[in-house]
Amino acid sequence: MNKRFYITTTLPYVNAEPHIGFALEIIQADVIARYHQSLGDEVIFNTGTDEHGVKIYRKATEAKQEPQAYVDIYAAKFDRLKQALNLSYTNFIRTTDENHKKAAVEFWQRCLKSGDIEKRISKINYCSGCELEKTASELVNGCCPEHPNLKLEEIEEENYFFKFSRYAKPLLDFYKKNPNFVVPDFRFNEIKKFVENGLNDFSISRLKRKMPWGIAVPNDDDHVMYVWFDALINYISTIGWPHDLKTFEKFWPGIQVAGKDNLRQQSAMWQAMLMSAGLPNSKKIFIHGFIISGNQKMSKSLGNVINPFDLVEKYGTDAVRYYLLRHINPFEDSDFTIEKFETAFTADLSNGLGNLVSRISGLIEQNQILIKKDKSAQLDKKFGELIENFQFDQALKFIWEKITALDVLIAETKPWVLAKEGKKDEVEKILNQAAAGIKEIAFLLEPFMPETAKKIQLIFAEKNIKKAEPLFPRLNTK
Repeated sequence: MNKRFYITTTLPYVNAEPHIGFALEIIQADVIARYHQSLGDEVIFNTGTDEHGVKIYRKATEAKQEPQAYVDIYAAKFDRLKQALNLSYTNFIRTTDENHKKAAVEFWQRCLKSGDIEKRISKINYCSGCELEKTASELVNGCCPEHPNLKLEEIEEENYFFKFSRYAKPLLDFYKKNPNFVVPDFRFNEIKKFVENGLNDFSISRLKRKMPWGIAVPNDDDHVMYVWFDALINYISTIGWPHDLKTFEKFWPGIQVAGKDNLRQQSAMWQAMLMSAGLPNSKKIFIHGFIISGNQKMSKSLGNVINPFDLVEKYGTDAVRYYLLRHINPFEDSDFTIEKFETAFTADLSNGLGNLVSRISGLIEQNQILIKKDKSAQLDKKFGELIENFQFDQALKFIWEKITALDVLIAETKPWVLAKEGKKDEVEKILNQAAAGIKEIAFLLEPFMPETAKKIQLIFAEKNIKKAEPLFPRLNTK
């Protein structure tokens, strides 16, 4: 029986256009999903849009639109990433979906029944960029380190609170029993230290008269759910909870992919909420770094983002996927410039993989070699482990080492010289070896560069192979 596998990204906020940082996250998740599909697993891959909260409300107000009309426009823009980035996600959840709203209400009631929700008056420092309360110890020069350009807001009002302070020991016990829960290790150590220092209860509602755009709190028309409480529930509402428990129980718990600015929310707040609601905790959380420009994080609020649609239009989908997976460190922050991108495009794709495919197919056609049918490629164990450990850059390095080895084979054996010497059997042997190697490379490339992998497979599936057109164009660098 096939295994079941569930992976989800975080949900991007729809207060601006999609940017390269989220493209990185969803492509990483896509590789994992495609890898499990190749193993024959039954896969659910979830993404979607986070559509409530003060940032959305303010942006809609500025645009003189109703919030629902505003989020409808932006949700469609994020869903366009599926085609632009060649994504395989099965679920696209919006937090304005009716099933999600019902799930949020049920989840609230479960946490209330557990005694983990209470109403109280409080005074907090609030970052509208993070949509989170900030303690004094989290601030740098009196500002949120993630959004130094935004002034903190002092809020004093009556809200509902989740009793996060109750969950320090249960979380630490859970972490101890699950030593691989957060990847990489240094992020896991970071969240463990955060929990060990003690937890503060956090607000989970807003007054409706001040901020009406949210899911209504059950039995209290004066409040709407705080966006972080509502949004996190998408990970289970998208797979049927609580109305389709059969599907939910088949696929939950799952793997989550998130940026480092989501570490606290995903690996501590959400896990405590699941405990409160009496539900299993997540299986594993992969935390990726940021794409930066110089020393500065790329962020919508800082206005220095790169549009993934523009990159795809100019360079192609697989080139964008390749660069983000090979040259952006999965765990650390990485600098992105167009110059670095174009250098890698030319060296690795045009002159590397593309040239190799064209060269081998050309030699086969020129020498009229019939390629023997070989066994189906098998997934290398080391390669599979790299993918399962989110080491996308190392997995692609593994593939490119095979590309280099094939280049060396052709350069050292010189089949064109052997052909002139009439050594047809040797030429046939070398080029069959090369064809088998390039087909193995295509097989390994499938989760990373699916379109390119398919093109290579089609070229080398023919009995009479013709010289291939270049897979990647030469860039005009003038």
